[in-house]
Amino acid sequence: MDSLTFMLWASKHYAASEDRFILVVLVALIGSQDIGGHITKKQEEIAEHLGYSRRHVGGAQRRLMADGVLRRVRRGVYQLVPSAVLRGGTRKVPGARTERVQQLDLLREILQDPDAPAAFKAMANGELPEDPHDGEKGRAAE
Repeated sequence: MDSLTFMLWASKHYAASEDRFILVVLVALIGSQDIGGHITKKQEEIAEHLGYSRRHVGGAQRRLMADGVLRRVRRGVYQLVPSAVLRGGTRKVPGARTERVQQLDLLREILQDPDAPAAFKAMANGELPEDPHDGEKGRAAE
């Protein structure tokens, strides 16, 4: 899966009126990434930027985590699934050196990480969750 496929999936997956705020938070998270894809902005900062409460942003983040789009790396650090939204470049590593972040290497690290949630690994592996609203659309057309 590449970022274009992901963006098309996300635009449909979060298209229902009750889900659109999740898409807004997703875009804000994409724009908040550090090199290597980590997000260190606090929910309060994102909420202030969007003009919503921390509670709203937290709910959207929980849904993104359940869908395998976002994971908590450690307290205060989140990561979006790299195959969809990786921001590459160079990053500092222990020992005051830098390394180039390669998308496939980062994906391999995630797939081998025993602490990465199953839904996040599935998304990193290109498996898109089913659209929870597909059944509703079919019934509405009948």
